[in-house]
Amino acid sequence: MARRTMAVLPQWSSRIFSVEQEGAPLYFAIQEKHRGAEVPQVFRKVLQHDKCYSLLVCSSDRVRKAKFYWELKDKLLKDLPPECDLSPMSSFLPNVKDSLIKGYFLKDSCESSSSTERLLRRLTQHDPVLVCSYLRGEDGRLWTQHLWSDAECPTMETSKNYYVVPSEAPEYHPSTLNIINSDVFYSFQEAYEVLKKCGDIIPEATSVLELLPSRVEARRKPDFPVIVIEGLDATGKTTLTESLRDTLGAALLRSPPQCLSPWRAHFDQEPPLIRRAFYALGNYITAEQIGQEGMKTPVIVDRFWHSTAAYAIATAVSGPVCNLPAEGSEMYRWPSDLLQPSLVVILTLDPEERKRRLRDRGQEKTVEEHKLDHNQLFRLRVEEAYRRISGPACVTVDASPPADQVLQQVLLLIRGKCHL
Repeated sequence: MARRTMAVLPQWSSRIFSVEQEGAPLYFAIQEKHRGAEVPQVFRKVLQHDKCYSLLVCSSDRVRKAKFYWELKDKLLKDLPPECDLSPMSSFLPNVKDSLIKGYFLKDSCESSSSTERLLRRLTQHDPVLVCSYLRGEDGRLWTQHLWSDAECPTMETSKNYYVVPSEAPEYHPSTLNIINSDVFYSFQEAYEVLKKCGDIIPEATSVLELLPSRVEARRKPDFPVIVIEGLDATGKTTLTESLRDTLGAALLRSPPQCLSPWRAHFDQEPPLIRRAFYALGNYITAEQIGQEGMKTPVIVDRFWHSTAAYAIATAVSGPVCNLPAEGSEMYRWPSDLLQPSLVVILTLDPEERKRRLRDRGQEKTVEEHKLDHNQLFRLRVEEAYRRISGPACVTVDASPPADQVLQQVLLLIRGKCHL
């Protein structure tokens, strides 16, 4: 068996498998002996001639694994027959951190699956992919999972067979197992290590690393208050932050910082692990700037760590708000080595009014802004993740009144909290 799979195989039969269909995860498990269980939901609509496969990306090099998984979908959509249906899937050990392995579930409706199996065999020869096929029993109900052995075997024999059985949904959404220092970074060093490993494959990563401050500078406490303004696009952040700058005689900073602008478009196309590390390090650059400006004057910051974390958590976890990490989870804690602001204000706005303002702007939207517009569940997850972040927590302000009224309300908060 290939070395890359050895780490997962000893606990293979203890793993749960999740397949995303129509925005909701469907779960199944495997067992070595047949105990007469019903058919898992993911297989109930599979037709008699359909063939099913799973591909799980396994590698100890998490940067390579992230890059390969990110590019695998396009490769499969390009090379597979059009009759094939692809769904995101994962495999995990319940309640075991960092046990999540991502991949794809494939339903092949071709009368002959030979071309599909040739492609899967090629993938397993050189790439970090673990392939399973799923076969229906003669009674039409019982399904078995066949774990492929190394693809250099021309007969494509399998190493072991398991019976497929339904599984209850886990206590927590499986994506939460891998959020810490993968989707959200909680220290300078963890984010730094990811970009450092990218140096050989992403030249832009080296340029970003050259801009980074020391960890001491990123948490230096300034003499003057630091006020962060958060909120979704078109809630009035720019108007408010500029008004606060003028009213308080403050410095105005933005996160991600301007110095990262030349590379943002590139990193927005990278896998989440690399993209999130890039934006996490942007917060530390902003923190250094806050420390310098905050020695002379109050500082207003347009977005900071709350945005980075809230969007990442809401993207990693699918489905309704109840799938988010529980309130009080360590995933909402502020990084211990990142400067904490004196006050964080989040502007909220009715969704329809926010859409109207976006239309009036006529600006291009980010991928995440498109998701906010078309996916109500994603918007609700982002808003709830904002609310749950602590250290410091956000103070909510209604942004629907005229801009001068919003300004006065925020000034009252600042004078009460920061004594300005």
